[in-house]
Amino acid sequence: MSPNTEFIPFARPDISEAEVEAVQRVLRSGWLTTASETAAFEREFAAAAGVPHAMAVNSATSGLHLALEALAVGPGDRVVLSPYTFTSTAEVIRYLGADPLFVDVDPCTRNLCPDQLAETLTREATPRGRAKQRGHARQRGRVAAVIAVHIAGAPCDMTAIIAIARQYGIPVVEDAAHSLPWPPEGPPVGTEGEIGVYSFYATKPIAVGEGGMVVTRDDQTAQRVRLMRLHGIDRDVWNRYHSSTPSWQYDVVEAGYKYNLPDTAAAIGRVQLARSAELREARARIAARYRDRITAAGIVGQAGVELPVDDPRHSHHLFILSVGDGATPTQRDMMITRLTELGIGTSVHYRPLHLMTYYRSRYRLTPNDFPHALAAYHRALSLPLYSGLNESMVERISDAVIDAHRASMQDG
Repeated sequence: MSPNTEFIPFARPDISEAEVEAVQRVLRSGWLTTASETAAFEREFAAAAGVPHAMAVNSATSGLHLALEALAVGPGDRVVLSPYTFTSTAEVIRYLGADPLFVDVDPCTRNLCPDQLAETLTREATPRGRAKQRGHARQRGRVAAVIAVHIAGAPCDMTAIIAIARQYGIPVVEDAAHSLPWPPEGPPVGTEGEIGVYSFYATKPIAVGEGGMVVTRDDQTAQRVRLMRLHGIDRDVWNRYHSSTPSWQYDVVEAGYKYNLPDTAAAIGRVQLARSAELREARARIAARYRDRITAAGIVGQAGVELPVDDPRHSHHLFILSVGDGATPTQRDMMITRLTELGIGTSVHYRPLHLMTYYRSRYRLTPNDFPHALAAYHRALSLPLYSGLNESMVERISDAVIDAHRASMQDG
């Protein structure tokens, strides 16, 4: 294939020789699963995030599960979140026998809308001090937590969300799966609520294949997450295989889970974390080039294209264009087809959960129950955004977007 026709994939990890050497070091160590490498990754991540506790896990999904479990979310409870997210954010609520309480999004950011949150909690929750929250709620479905999802890397309005939730004594969990790498200014996204959860999945800016991290400032929460992530055992299991003194005796104090991160993945994560500023700067440059070239083409605004929110704290995990009027996905789908023909990989983030069969059927939801989430989905078109894209590739992608938009306008 010529350079102008070779397919450009939607996502690709940035793996240098340093990551390869780190994995080789672990392979030669004689120990492959969770041990000192993971412990070092946790210390380094906590220091970078400015929090006392960081607990490595095998996925952000397991991290969210542990977060809600540590907050004592249980059967009959409800957890507030936006339907505009990947299924893992909601499925962990169901793991615990609780139910999602969906709230619509801000149409500009696709994040949880503070005004909609306030309206929902006014209707569904009990203000702090009015009644014994836990006892009252068990009878009517206690609102036990709020999950704020930072879509694409654009931070939620955490000041507003936390202020609203605290009126009702409700803890806030941050689904910060899209929030790495952090920008140099402001508090690290994911550290403002009671618990934050990050992802190191293969498509993320900091990627180890599979993995995640849970952060908190609360000692008891951290203790609970550490206990439950590995079978409810009362100590670090790997120590018993390395100790020079008998250490085979341990106790199981809870029915925990198997959510630990192995050292092979942690070794990659340590290198990626050390490179995070470099990785973010590369992604920010690419996002800026997209903005410049697409804006210069004159298709932004009245021509039916909107650029993603421009926030200085954006991680630049995803670059989501909005195309069409939101009433139907017709124009978006036409553009995806054309981009595929031009050799450009794309994706759609996200098909809202209230459209998915499980949630739609179980909770008797209709598409128009969350109109902002529906319109955002109909318009969403995610472009490739990763540090391995060179200038010629960025130009080719930008030109293909312009071509696809013009073709969709003619055909439409």
